[in-house]
Amino acid sequence: MVMNTLLIPHYIALMRLNKPVGIWLTFYPAAWAVALASPGAIDPMLIGLLLIGAVLMRSAGCVLNDITDRRLDGHVARTKDRPLAAGTLSLKQAYGCLFVLLALAFGLLFVLPHNPIWLALLVLPMVAAYPFMKRITWWPQMFLGLTFNTSALFGWYEAAGELPLEAFILYAACVFWTLGYDTIYALQDMEDDAKIGIKSTARRMGEHAHALIAVSYAAMVALWGVLIARWSVYDMALLAVVVLAVHLIWQWRMVRLDGEAVAARLFKSNATLGLVVFCLLMADRYELSHILR
Repeated sequence: MVMNTLLIPHYIALMRLNKPVGIWLTFYPAAWAVALASPGAIDPMLIGLLLIGAVLMRSAGCVLNDITDRRLDGHVARTKDRPLAAGTLSLKQAYGCLFVLLALAFGLLFVLPHNPIWLALLVLPMVAAYPFMKRITWWPQMFLGLTFNTSALFGWYEAAGELPLEAFILYAACVFWTLGYDTIYALQDMEDDAKIGIKSTARRMGEHAHALIAVSYAAMVALWGVLIARWSVYDMALLAVVVLAVHLIWQWRMVRLDGEAVAARLFKSNATLGLVVFCLLMADRYELSHILR
């Protein structure tokens, strides 16, 4: 028991629970979807369940990533102290943690209103494949977006019981969002990644990474504009698009290809952006509910 207690901080680090930005970036697309798709008042229980799902799946993704990269992480300054790379947890312990997380996530599917097992079965192979993408493609950031933003599809399906075109427009917008902010994140590791042969959009684009970020963020805002134009929304949702545009332009202007501290700060700012947009969509939903009454 003493040993298990001593290992708790290492398990927390393995699951990145001490770095919750990734949880929020997984959760907010689902929360946005619920705010947009709910036919009436937003169900707080559903929001809570989707947050739990985001914690479990993001944690599982981090554990799987560390298992896959355990021989590489020690050569990267930012990741050399991760539990498997540093030897503070064993491979067996990591697999045990992964099993528990996936079992809990599978159980959660039966608690959600529409039991989206079919959608989970489509997503799970993508989660399993993601850690290998940085070895075989220059676009692992795009694959990350395609994988973890499926939370938007889960959120929409659980709120509305269907997946209309608008759900996929939101999904595509979030994919481009991830492509932009994860390219910024990858700027921190360019030198170390080059030494060990890890691929990324930051390395592929080089001095043109700034342009890729601009195109990605422009695509996100444009898709949000299309979504708002197609959906029954009010002033607060329109304001959300303005907030998105202003903040993402600020990020783009602040990016420095050699500024690790700036890259980390810009990446983390997306969690705050997600919260602000969610609050505006909640206000929009309240306005709609008030009008319907």
